[in-house]
Amino acid sequence: MHSTETERTFQPAADRHHPVLLGIGAYRPRRIVTNEEICRTLESSPEWILRRSGISTRCFARPDETLVEMGATAAGKALADAGTAPTDVDQILVATMSDLDSSDRLAQEIARRLGVSVPGWQVSAACAGFTVGLALAASAVSSGAARNVLVVGVERMSDILDPTDRGTAFLFSDGAGAALVGRAAEPGIGPVVWGTEPSLRETITVRPEPENDGRPYLRMQGSAVFRWAVTNLPDIVRTTLERSGVTPGDIQAFVPHQANLRIIESVAQAVGFPEEVEVARDIVDQGNASAASIPLALDRLRTSGALGSGDLALLIGFGAGLSYAATVVRMP
Repeated sequence: MHSTETERTFQPAADRHHPVLLGIGAYRPRRIVTNEEICRTLESSPEWILRRSGISTRCFARPDETLVEMGATAAGKALADAGTAPTDVDQILVATMSDLDSSDRLAQEIARRLGVSVPGWQVSAACAGFTVGLALAASAVSSGAARNVLVVGVERMSDILDPTDRGTAFLFSDGAGAALVGRAAEPGIGPVVWGTEPSLRETITVRPEPENDGRPYLRMQGSAVFRWAVTNLPDIVRTTLERSGVTPGDIQAFVPHQANLRIIESVAQAVGFPEEVEVARDIVDQGNASAASIPLALDRLRTSGALGSGDLALLIGFGAGLSYAATVVRMP
């Protein structure tokens, strides 16, 4: 039954604000793990790992580098970068696939560590989680539901890796990245292009395994993910550019999820980015940090001077589900 009174009195937000990135931050674990160390338990060789993935080292968290600690540190850096006090944050979105507690506790713990009590939710979109979180934050800001939203991507993938699994043990890593999304007179976050491929839902899974005392392990059909990525990501990138009203030559950086260097370079070549467009290759010494990979790569590009204030970057995340999300952002 419809309420005509509700229909009369409901009013959209009077002011629609443009979402922008205000600040970014990152945290990289202290422990650096080489391919040689990985091969102590994995039946492989350092050369094979480098050739297959482009990875030479990766970061693994120590016991005291918890999801909360890493996420809160990255979030604090993003706030400092934006010159925004924690008390000005309205919402916190945390993207992760390695938190074994599937409740929203992690978002609340990060908020508590920052000294605030605000609504917080966990985004479960695996390696696409950070870009999905950005889209949700941008929507909240543009609708007037929030002024400032913290988006945190944080992972301890080492907690869910089987060190003997040739499909995953050498790929994944730990770390955290964050971005503060706020509002401005001009748009700074473009339309999101996102979707899922349900037929590939079994290509990446994390499930308790009775044969391993019920411990959950990440399992991946790497060849299937690779084929899907190199076949479909170029068109998704082109659609994202088109909906944002820009061309490959208008952006300064291409920052895809750091899944595999061969995927990254294949997609960049297929799209036809000019040589001057910086292509993020953070995976070489960071590894695949899942939901944290894009903000980690973005932070490194800016820290190195490859990206400056006002520059445009195209971000695209993809992973379990199989899910993907892409957008163009203007750097703070």
